[in-house]
Amino acid sequence: MKVIKGNIVSTSGFGELKIIENGFLVLDDIGKIVTVTNQLTKEQELLPLVDYKEHLILHSFADMHLHAPQYPMLGMGMDLSLLDWLNTYTFEMEARFADKEYARTVYQKLAADLINWGTTRVVMFSSLHTEATWILMEELEKAGVTGYVGKVNMDRNGGKQLQETTEESKQETLRWLDGCTRFHFIKPILTPRFTPSCTDELMAWLGELAKERQLYIQSHMNENLEEIQLVKELVPDCDRYWQTYAKHQMWKDHTIMAHCVHIDEQEITALKKANVVVAHCADSNINICSGIAPIRRLVKEGVWVTLGSDIAGGAQLSMAEVITMTIRSSKIRAMQKKEKEAFLSVAEGYYLGTVSGHKYFGAGEGFCIGDPLHAIVVDDSDRISLGREISVKERFERIIYRMKKENIIAVYSEGREVKKG
Repeated sequence: MKVIKGNIVSTSGFGELKIIENGFLVLDDIGKIVTVTNQLTKEQELLPLVDYKEHLILHSFADMHLHAPQYPMLGMGMDLSLLDWLNTYTFEMEARFADKEYARTVYQKLAADLINWGTTRVVMFSSLHTEATWILMEELEKAGVTGYVGKVNMDRNGGKQLQETTEESKQETLRWLDGCTRFHFIKPILTPRFTPSCTDELMAWLGELAKERQLYIQSHMNENLEEIQLVKELVPDCDRYWQTYAKHQMWKDHTIMAHCVHIDEQEITALKKANVVVAHCADSNINICSGIAPIRRLVKEGVWVTLGSDIAGGAQLSMAEVITMTIRSSKIRAMQKKEKEAFLSVAEGYYLGTVSGHKYFGAGEGFCIGDPLHAIVVDDSDRISLGREISVKERFERIIYRMKKENIIAVYSEGREVKKG
């Protein structure tokens, strides 16, 4: 057992913030939380102590939607709409991951950068290449990242650069799943890219496979108006985008749908009823001019909302920057609406970017007793003095907006210290 000491800033609900100054996290021998307290017992005082002094101890980040093979193209094609961006840049980039050596180089860098930015849990798209997907899972495990990775399925609309036949998609998915048993911290998730990329035959097969093997599913929905129109043309028997997944048994508990920007009351009800998770990607939605999702409304209606960087539609891997972009986009929405809608607070954004995502992996609220520790330690001593005493809450708010990789001096994932200052 051991004890970690510092200024603990946790969140156990949307908008809730709990601060324990000079607090203690007591961990058992495998890194699970025994207690969170401001006063140790006599027995606990005898345990090994890691004293982070005045530094902040925060929840690590959970990135619930990102595209690993798009990492090299961050910041490219930002003047294009979604479908043009996919056809001009994305599919060509992803096709390169048929090269295993190239995949290894990129994914080593991505995995290290995720930890350096304090992201310990992910739900991630790979490409359609089986070997490259295994390489991604290997590199994430080596770096200390945990979560889910999916080999992409797409048997239409990938152009000459990036497409598989329906039969190839089925066989390669089975081969990939058979090779995933060796991973401990990274698990497979079925990943139909989105409805325009998958035929009904493939979608139906994936739905049956998910049921048979009890696998989670991730995809995209209602990101862009042009995309929504394309879905209506491709699947005319469905009135709503979500029904293209529901008719194939994919609309279910823990299914992740990225974006959900353009959404009506019926779709909100469908999300809530099935406990489908929304991965909100504010940076990407603004970059590609898709729109701004009604996040406060979704949360108010009881929809499970999390955050994603959505690289490379999103141009930032830092989830602190994703949180601040989420807040900024909600302010834009509030300013544009005739009926006043309160914008998201820092505490609310912090919850969405951390604990709300961690719950997907079975974690409890906040630094929950019995959970393996997922945390970052932040040194914000490079801040400019205000000429007065600054509270821990003020320091926390400032560092969410100003965090750099260098500020993160330690990272804990599944109770393991995977980055040391």
